[in-house]
Amino acid sequence: MPKNHYETLGIPRDATPDQIKKAYRKLARKYHPDVSKEANAEEQMQAINVAYDTLSHAEKKNEYDFQLDHPEAFSQTGGSKSGAGSYDDAQFYRQGGHQQSSDFSGFEDLFGRFGSGFGGGNYQYQNQQRQQQRSYAGEDQHASIEVDIQVAYEGATQQITLQIPSLNAYGEPEVQRKTLQVKIPKGMKEGQHIRLSGQGQLGVNGGKNGDLYIEIHYKNTEQMRVEGADIYATITVTPWEAALGQSIEILTPAGKKVQVNLPKNSKTGQQLRLKDQGIPNKTSGHLFLVLNIVYPTVQNEHDQQAYQAFAEAFSVFKPRNA
Repeated sequence: MPKNHYETLGIPRDATPDQIKKAYRKLARKYHPDVSKEANAEEQMQAINVAYDTLSHAEKKNEYDFQLDHPEAFSQTGGSKSGAGSYDDAQFYRQGGHQQSSDFSGFEDLFGRFGSGFGGGNYQYQNQQRQQQRSYAGEDQHASIEVDIQVAYEGATQQITLQIPSLNAYGEPEVQRKTLQVKIPKGMKEGQHIRLSGQGQLGVNGGKNGDLYIEIHYKNTEQMRVEGADIYATITVTPWEAALGQSIEILTPAGKKVQVNLPKNSKTGQQLRLKDQGIPNKTSGHLFLVLNIVYPTVQNEHDQQAYQAFAEAFSVFKPRNA
């Protein structure tokens, strides 16, 4: 008894589109004539492609399921009723509006878009249907790079080598190496993308190449981190600068020296905002100074006496009783 399309792909009638696609890929890798050692590889591949082309299209699948459920209705239209669920494939495609056998678009849909196809294209249906092959746009790809914070203020052109996950012509995962010159404009926010037109997956049969999207991340350090367009910089201050609210000079990430007045009795972890001093953009970010109070170490008797005098001056201060 001839197999129906579900049996050809080895799937149940209620298989999901994803299950249909996975079954097809598995069988295509096994039977494609360019790579298969099976004696009947070409015949099997033709049957697999017809099955997939039918079951991967909702309208064709509905028509096919109806014929499986009502074989007696089609046995008089030229179909060969050799058992439940069997019929003439060619008749089915003529009824679907085709004047010849299916173009096996499923094969191209799954594999052709990932490269130049299998081998030299000597597969019979490829030669027969070359004029009817559809074009496919290449898929967009994504990558991310880390750059120094100074790039946010100055911009830069960098040569980068990316390891981009992709699929080869056999539907198998692989890593594609790509070296590019990337111009990074100033003002890029953390997580913002640069779009490189046409640098993604190659198109098929004249289809447009996909784009490559590069996500920008800034190298965070113990003293500085970026969130969006805002920059958080940790600065060290002395106990007396913090307590007295003195003015201190700092160097911003943009390379500018500015005077900052500390509030009296400033505490470690307290944040001071310098408006619009973050990453320059249409809406510039802010620079947040995170205070870290550091204390001098005791290195000699003079230092010890100074701390002792400090303790006596603030003898009423009991922080653990607060």
